[in-house]
Amino acid sequence: MGSWDPEKGSKGKKKKSYECEKPWIPWLLPTIVLANIIIFVLMMYTNNCPKNNKGSKGKCVARYLGRFSFQPSKENPLFGPSSNIMDKWGALQWSKVVHGKQGWRFITCLWLHGGLIHLFANVLSFVFIGIRHEQQFGYVRVGVIYLLSGFGGGILSSLFMQHTTTVGASGALFGLIGAMCSEFLTNWTIYTYKALGVLPHIDNFANIGGFFTGFLLGFVLLVRPQSGWIKPQHRPAGAAVIPKHKPYQYIFCVIAVLLLIVGFGMGLLLVFKGANGNKHCSWCHHLTCAPTSKWPCGY
Repeated sequence: MGSWDPEKGSKGKKKKSYECEKPWIPWLLPTIVLANIIIFVLMMYTNNCPKNNKGSKGKCVARYLGRFSFQPSKENPLFGPSSNIMDKWGALQWSKVVHGKQGWRFITCLWLHGGLIHLFANVLSFVFIGIRHEQQFGYVRVGVIYLLSGFGGGILSSLFMQHTTTVGASGALFGLIGAMCSEFLTNWTIYTYKALGVLPHIDNFANIGGFFTGFLLGFVLLVRPQSGWIKPQHRPAGAAVIPKHKPYQYIFCVIAVLLLIVGFGMGLLLVFKGANGNKHCSWCHHLTCAPTSKWPCGY
């Protein structure tokens, strides 16, 4: 992501100390990471593979771990619990959201992980993406982006992945990546070095929904004042008045808010009506699986 020195103006001159942004001490996302780890340990404790595995798909992996051993690799190659345990803990399932009216699964699924590999990948993403954003923008804005992006990703996943169980915070993490992109665009003029980065994904539809939700939220929540702007109480007498934000920043913000309202409203309406997105998009299923001679997709 681009770098920005809050102590320098557009011409490299030092600003006064009262204009410097003080970095926040991150605590929210580290707490979320800790909570995810604890919940995964508790899931594995209740999973108790040696006791509950019927052996139809092989033996438990790492059986020496006792009740913390993993399901057979044919059932769960990510080194994790069974699908039944994930379901009991609140995994996202279209049928239970629509027919069982269990909309709370949109939120609970964000705290679950399919396995040790899944958890490790998300923890690394938290460290390299989320914590940096919380340092710059605070826990409130980053927390809102995280939760709403995960929620938006769950909506899109429910429209297209109706026969699968979805868990994990990858949609929310891709929302943070999307917010990084929109924050970079709306604050373009104050960055010295302009570069972007990407991360691999796990659940395509949840990640796409989370990415675009975070992308739009970035235009709303991560807007910085333009270079040269000074708070009125600190402005020297006779100094030129510079608007806090540029007109295009306001335009982006309004458009993003409207798109978020329309997107969430229509998405939830379609989900609870039982709509199947694949019926209206003949090629969308390729976004989650491209068939090859190595593996089938089972559309």
